[in-house]
Amino acid sequence: MSKIKKAVLAYSGGLDTSIIIPWLKENYGCEVIAVAADVGQGDELDGLIEKAKKTGAVDCFVEDLRDDFVNNYIFPTLKAGAKYEGEYLLGTSFARPVIAKRMTEIALREGADAIAHGCTGKGNDQVRFELAIKAFAPGIKIIAPWREWDIKSREEEIEYAEARGIPLKINRETNYSKDKNIWHLSHEGLDLEEPSNAPMYDKILELGVSPERAPDTPETVTIGFKSGIPVSLNGEVLGGVALITRLNKLGGKHGIGILDMVENRLVGMKSRGVYETPGGTILYKAHSLLEQLTLDKDTLSQKLQLSVRFAELVYNGQWFTPLREALSAFVDHTQRYVSGDIKLKLYKGNIIPQGMTSVHSLYDIGLASFGESDYNQKDAEGFINLFGLPVKVGAMLR
Repeated sequence: MSKIKKAVLAYSGGLDTSIIIPWLKENYGCEVIAVAADVGQGDELDGLIEKAKKTGAVDCFVEDLRDDFVNNYIFPTLKAGAKYEGEYLLGTSFARPVIAKRMTEIALREGADAIAHGCTGKGNDQVRFELAIKAFAPGIKIIAPWREWDIKSREEEIEYAEARGIPLKINRETNYSKDKNIWHLSHEGLDLEEPSNAPMYDKILELGVSPERAPDTPETVTIGFKSGIPVSLNGEVLGGVALITRLNKLGGKHGIGILDMVENRLVGMKSRGVYETPGGTILYKAHSLLEQLTLDKDTLSQKLQLSVRFAELVYNGQWFTPLREALSAFVDHTQRYVSGDIKLKLYKGNIIPQGMTSVHSLYDIGLASFGESDYNQKDAEGFINLFGLPVKVGAMLR
């Protein structure tokens, strides 16, 4: 292994990164600086600095990236309406570039000659981290232990940790692979690896409850948007972090935002996971309804098509690319008039529209009404004749 003097490690305190600190020291003989990013994991960050140093890190930085994450990654993706393969709200995907960017900044500041991460060689995160690192420190060495060491499973990782006295918050029976941030919580592994198994929601859910266990009484919320960005909840103006945090509690309470899907990983294999995204699911629904009210037909149609490409870019780790930036510029232009209030009823996993208002509404009751209106129905005859002319000519020739 090449000589490394100082390495910066993307550190979460979970199973992978807990054993990587001693592994780096044993195999590269380098100093290790741990960097933990606060993107809304809550109490998962408790005691991280002490734990990192006890396992061999010379220092540990815990960086509060929540505002940056929400405003510069979550909200741009929400405005784009991006869902990977039509369902996944990209909770892990867009957390990686914000973490990697800050980690790279610290590596350059501290004079490190390598950056390490705990992503496996099977997953998407290795690509997301490393593309972001290449965007900001193209010459730095990247160390991915999962692509180098002899450890082959999470069970062997636990054995490695136990042999070195590294404390873990999991055991072999609760050894789900999880990723948590302010937007979502994902669950993979164990019984979920067999697609025929129904998820044990009572065992794994942490952000909310299953719809069956949700209250019998519905709850109504009103979300206010300004230029595509959610800015208020039930009339109270809130910052992004506070708004998502409250919606997570409301959505979780009512069994909103539970997704069980088999997705196509970038590396080629399929993967099954259960995602909890209560607040995000509510925001996506509200934003979509507001766009129906305020965007013209052609703009909405084009945006829906581009949202698929946007989601693929985010999922594939291509956040810091010219195409993603160009698509975001298009999205921002479409959002100029996406402002207004959306009222929703939350009930046992369902999000039920209860009305919408906007000063930029393109809905004209004077034109759309089934009653007497300003619309001249005779105009339709000429329109249909011209619109249907290719059909008529083709039929005549045949």
